[in-house]
Amino acid sequence: MDIPYHFLEGQARQAALLPFKHNVRTPASPYQMLFHWNRLDWNFPHPAMKQRFEEREAWKHCMPAGVKVDRQGRFYVSVPRWTEGVPATMNTIVIVNGKPVLDAFPNWEWNRPGDVRALQSVLGYEIDEHNRMWILDQGKIAYNPSPEESQKLIIWDLDTNRLIDSIIIPDDIAPPRTSFLNDIVVDNRNGYAYITDSGSGWPDHTLYGGIIVYHMRTRTFRRVLDSHYSTQDVPRFRFEIDIEPVYRDKPIRVGADGIALSPDRETLFYCQVTGRNLYAIHTRLLRNFNIPDSVIRDSVQVLGSKGTTTDGMHADNKGHVFYTMLEGKGIGCYDPCTRTFNKLLSDDRMLWVDGVAFDQRGSIIFNNNRLHRMFEEPQNIDWDDPYNLIIWRAYIGPDVKSYLYG
Repeated sequence: MDIPYHFLEGQARQAALLPFKHNVRTPASPYQMLFHWNRLDWNFPHPAMKQRFEEREAWKHCMPAGVKVDRQGRFYVSVPRWTEGVPATMNTIVIVNGKPVLDAFPNWEWNRPGDVRALQSVLGYEIDEHNRMWILDQGKIAYNPSPEESQKLIIWDLDTNRLIDSIIIPDDIAPPRTSFLNDIVVDNRNGYAYITDSGSGWPDHTLYGGIIVYHMRTRTFRRVLDSHYSTQDVPRFRFEIDIEPVYRDKPIRVGADGIALSPDRETLFYCQVTGRNLYAIHTRLLRNFNIPDSVIRDSVQVLGSKGTTTDGMHADNKGHVFYTMLEGKGIGCYDPCTRTFNKLLSDDRMLWVDGVAFDQRGSIIFNNNRLHRMFEEPQNIDWDDPYNLIIWRAYIGPDVKSYLYG
């Protein structure tokens, strides 16, 4: 019987890692480094674009947020436009002169800032079981209010490389000033998608977190759990990474962020960044738009503390929820059967582990980006360090895939 990796201990765990032994730096390491950068760079279509990028030192705020891989093995990276000058917000990784660089996806025209029909700022996205990418466009650039019709869902067919649909998210669902569309999970079986809105789109002001539900058949949205304690930041929450206060002079405040869907599509898991609890709610309550919000608010389950702050999450086809550990510098796993939280792996180089996903070949892929240092004032990064930004892979088990394949 195959035993999931996260239940293995000692020598048994090391044996499970042998398929990747020839790629990692040490034979006993449970993970390997796929790509790493001191700073991001692009495969620019014109020399003038690269020159502007370099002269303005725009790379100092270019951060790989979410990483995913499609069924062809192509890697994708989102780079949100939280400041001006980010060349492309959706990208593929390509190798140029032996080095990994980013190339605009699906093309440069689709990444044109200021064109609300194009991608403005992408943080979260999903690749579903049909090899379609669901791209969640925050709409806003450099924390300005999202222009009308800029907040949207773009659905792209990766097999044919063509647009399937573009769905505008109404302003009453995602307020243009405060919304911060964060991440998305997709349920094609029942025809719904679920989105976290961190509510932190207006820094230094009130936070309004929430969950957004999209009904595919009717192309309608509903916002639930608006400003509920589970989608808000924990009041006066402070945390440290390596005994280093995160945003030393101004505590970070981020509401609903990480999101995961169980493989039977019946449970939605989510968490805020500035807090340590994991929350859950039955999706049958979210799929019926006639159920009062008050019932939904009273039905939130507090599953307990992860023992760490978390950014991204993803569930596998067995029902386990993998979550990034910001304070723990690594990846953890929640087992819904035993309702236990387990530390899976950690490395001192994993500073601000952001996103986690599956390659459908038995491994998770995840990235770290030193977000807390990149957007600190003053910035606190050694730009000569070749391991500032890293994409990792860790083998879990031969049959482990995304929740989408459950």
